[in-house]
Amino acid sequence: MEVSIGIDIGGTNSPYGIVTEKGEVLAKGSVKTRDYNNPEEFARALSQSIKESLSELGEELQILGIGIGAPNGNHYQGTIEFAPNLPWKGVVNLIALFQQHFTLPIYVTNDANAATIGEYVFGKAKGLKDFMVVTLGTGVGSGFVSNGELIYGHDSFAGELGHTIIVHDGRDCACGRKGCLETYASVTGLLRTAQIMLAKSSQHSILRNTSMDQLSGKDIGDAAAQGDKLALDILDYTAKRLAFSLSNAVAITSPEAIFLFGGMARAGDLLLGPTKKYFEEYLLHLYKNKVRIEISALTEQNAAVLGASALVWNEKKAQHAQ
Repeated sequence: MEVSIGIDIGGTNSPYGIVTEKGEVLAKGSVKTRDYNNPEEFARALSQSIKESLSELGEELQILGIGIGAPNGNHYQGTIEFAPNLPWKGVVNLIALFQQHFTLPIYVTNDANAATIGEYVFGKAKGLKDFMVVTLGTGVGSGFVSNGELIYGHDSFAGELGHTIIVHDGRDCACGRKGCLETYASVTGLLRTAQIMLAKSSQHSILRNTSMDQLSGKDIGDAAAQGDKLALDILDYTAKRLAFSLSNAVAITSPEAIFLFGGMARAGDLLLGPTKKYFEEYLLHLYKNKVRIEISALTEQNAAVLGASALVWNEKKAQHAQ
């Protein structure tokens, strides 16, 4: 049986999975990223855990390669570069580290691009040549596929929709600039909007039953589902900012579809409805009613690992096409 190994390197945990071409996860595990002060120890521990999982499967497996999704992952160089949420600073050569433990092809990309390839190989984007994936979590990530190819740009860092400025001199962003989409359309941005609206408004809201430092994106979604007016207004404001950004992105790549993924997407139609409405209002007439927006088909539990493993399957597909 042919399988690939998918690894998702995160700031807290780094899960992995052994995945078939159909997206079945045969085995999975995880190591705690922050338990390792240097990347060499991390790679050794993670590789050992993967080998144990492979051994426990006890099957004749043909491992085609390893795909790694990581923050600030450079596809061309196989490196992580200056990732702010990882314990290792500067540039980390992932391919070199894992080649000490595996004699396999190894592919690296950033986590949002991995999610995009995952959608392409296993999700709703299967068969599409032009689409976008936008991940709405603690931050905003994105991946753009044009003519069947993921857009990496000259340095592998193309597609940072979350760090396009949508409000001049707007909210402070962790990147050091002001007004980035991430400060409005991420879960973090949603909570900032909630804090502002709760302070400015005196209207009754379920949200006032929870202290601001305990309030979560799920709380806002649950309140909106119950018809809470203020919660609905918070989601509407967020959808408007997201739609504005998406409509501008459409003018660059003209995608057939946009797939939303991550914690914010769990709000479903409460976010999707107003986003679609504002999106059509903002679109240049050339694109109106041509671009669909949908929630990703991938479940969050396995999506990161599936996305990383999909790097291998996508490479196999590209080689067969040559």
